[in-house]
Amino acid sequence: MLDFLPPRIREALQYINANFLYELRMRADKPLLVNLGGQFRYLGAYGVTAEKDALRPTVAEIGETLFAASNFSVYSVENQLRQGFVTGAEGERIGIAGSYVYEGTNVLSVTNVTSLCIRIPHAVAGCAEEIYRACFSPSPCSLLIMAPPGEGKTTLLRDLCRLVSARTGKNILVCDERGELSAGELGGTSDVMRFADKLTAFTSGIRAMRPDIIVTDELLPQDYLAVKRAIEGGVMVFASAHLKRYEDVPQKLFSRYVLLDGLGQIGSVLNEVGEHVA
Repeated sequence: MLDFLPPRIREALQYINANFLYELRMRADKPLLVNLGGQFRYLGAYGVTAEKDALRPTVAEIGETLFAASNFSVYSVENQLRQGFVTGAEGERIGIAGSYVYEGTNVLSVTNVTSLCIRIPHAVAGCAEEIYRACFSPSPCSLLIMAPPGEGKTTLLRDLCRLVSARTGKNILVCDERGELSAGELGGTSDVMRFADKLTAFTSGIRAMRPDIIVTDELLPQDYLAVKRAIEGGVMVFASAHLKRYEDVPQKLFSRYVLLDGLGQIGSVLNEVGEHVA
C-alpha cells in the first residue's frame, strides 16, 4: 500500500504505526501532515515531529505521486480526474486540488495540481456488529449511515457487507464508484462494480446481477431516485451520506437511519419516521 509515494515519504512512514494511519495531506512546499488515530501530526524524516522539521513535498513530488497512483497512465484515469480524485491500486483515494479546466459546464481536466488528500482504507473486522444488532432484528432492511466526511462510514459499510454476506447468504452488489469501498473483505456472496456511477449500478447492475442488496457510498441528492426505484423493486439498499441530521435527508426512503457520534460509533438509530429505536 502507498507504493506510489515518493521514496523519502515512504521511508518516513516506516517510523509510524501504519494501523493508525488514516490520511496524508501533501501540499506543495508546505509541512506534510498525517492523520494518526484521528489526530493530525507533522511527519518528518524519522516519523512524527515538530512543524519546523516536517517534510515539505515539492510540486514535482506531488506530480510524481499522482502519476504513479495513476499506474503511469493519466489517460486511464481521465474520468476519475474530472471528478477530483484518483484511486490507488489498493483502494487509496487520492483527492486532488489544482486548476479545474471546464468545457461548457463539464470539467475537462485538472492541471497545476498543488495538493493531495490521500485516504487510506482500513478493514476493521467486527466494527459493524453494533449496527447489525441494532438494525437487523429479525432480518436486514434498507439502511443509511450518516456522518460528516472521515468518520468511518465506508469502513462500517464494508464490514456490514461482510457480516450480512456471512450470516444471511444474500446476494450483494457493491457499487464502488470511487474504487474505495471494495478495498477489503466483503464476503463470499458479494459482487463488485468498480467506477460505475450509481445510475448504472442501480439499473444495469441490478438487471444483470439480480442482487438482494445493493451497497453504495456517499449518496448525493440526485442519487435518491435510483435508490427509490431499487427499494420499490424489492432490492434492499445499504448506503452512506455526508449528513448530520435526519431532517436533512432529501428523501426518507430507508427503514433505518444510523447517525454516528464522531468516533465511528453509533450515536443513535432512527426508524423510517425519525423515531429513536436504539
